[in-house]
Amino acid sequence: MLKVQGKSVFEAGSPGSIAAAHALAPTLRHYAEANEQAGRLTNEVMGLLQEAGLFGLLAARSVGGLEAEPVVALEVYEALSEADAAAGWVVMACNVSIGSASGYLPDAGAREVFGAGVPIIAGNGGPFGRADVDGEGFRLSGQWSYGSGVLHASWIHSGARVFENGKPRIDPRTGQPEVRTFIVPAAKAKLLGNWDVVGLRATGSVDYEMTDVFVPEAFTHSPDANMPERGGGLYRLGIVGMAPLGHTAVALGVARRALSELADLADSSGGRPSRLMIQGGDAPFQESFGLAEAQLRAARSLCYEVWQDISDTVGSGEAVSTRQYTLARLSLIHATNVAADICTFSHKTAGGVSLRNTALQRCFRDMFAATQHRLVSNFFARDCAQDLLGLAENKVWAIRGLVDRPAGAAPL
Repeated sequence: MLKVQGKSVFEAGSPGSIAAAHALAPTLRHYAEANEQAGRLTNEVMGLLQEAGLFGLLAARSVGGLEAEPVVALEVYEALSEADAAAGWVVMACNVSIGSASGYLPDAGAREVFGAGVPIIAGNGGPFGRADVDGEGFRLSGQWSYGSGVLHASWIHSGARVFENGKPRIDPRTGQPEVRTFIVPAAKAKLLGNWDVVGLRATGSVDYEMTDVFVPEAFTHSPDANMPERGGGLYRLGIVGMAPLGHTAVALGVARRALSELADLADSSGGRPSRLMIQGGDAPFQESFGLAEAQLRAARSLCYEVWQDISDTVGSGEAVSTRQYTLARLSLIHATNVAADICTFSHKTAGGVSLRNTALQRCFRDMFAATQHRLVSNFFARDCAQDLLGLAENKVWAIRGLVDRPAGAAPL
């Protein structure tokens, strides 16, 4: 067990997980290139992250997790992503699947999934599969793209639409076709091995498929759940909050690393073909660098303000309001745009240096891979604006955006 000030991470609690993430940073930097070459995090890196308990950040304490405050998880993910975006991405994405399974699975499923401790759960929760009702379970089939971190997983988290008697089953709460999340042993999925991408190469986020896999109902939960079967106020957050939390941190961490690498390059001397090293004291560069620093700090302050407020809310056991989700999504979009601009500025300013396989080049590639995720699309700023303009009465947030409040749900 990784020690932090004489205690294990679990003994140290949430602040210990922050210290552990910073303590691991030099090692993650060292292995970043090897991770890329492997197309996944190396066994050494995975072992250290597991030993530090960082895959249990959002897991319920009753199953061996840390059940950390959202703002603590944000800082952990950010520190990991600054060291290596792929490591941060895998930890944050898996925590969404692990945390939601620990909080929302029925007891029988949770006992088996978490019986030997906190496992690695990964996948794609989008409703791209088909689940036909079969007795006390479902027959699950489908193909899912971009299963974030799935090469590292022992269980796979997947979304699917529910069918009964050959027809979509309607969710009586929403009046819409029912969607569920399924937790399935990884051995029952076929991993397609097609992770040939520009950035985030070390995340092992391959496509996968399943065919006619029986999944007992106890191994499923609603993707919109926010009332836990176990655990405390953290699980009032729901996947709709857990996912933006992680993506926010990755953007902040990668942008910070890009500026740090650029500053190091400006301070270096001789040896590498870079106009910046000759003009490191150039006034236009300094102006642009100063503005980039201000933009990142401002975006980060907004994100931490929003997530501290949400942490306070769930810490008191209350439900997260529509406005709080709106600000979380808006701060994510803003942080992503700022980070992409900073990585572009760093890449262009570094000249030929960033053409080579360096940390600066990885920041550029990883950030622009991250911007392609649907969750961070500027499209969702429209939904945010509807709420901010008072046009979202009786609406709530789902992963896909603002939707009509389910029948019988309490107003927020």
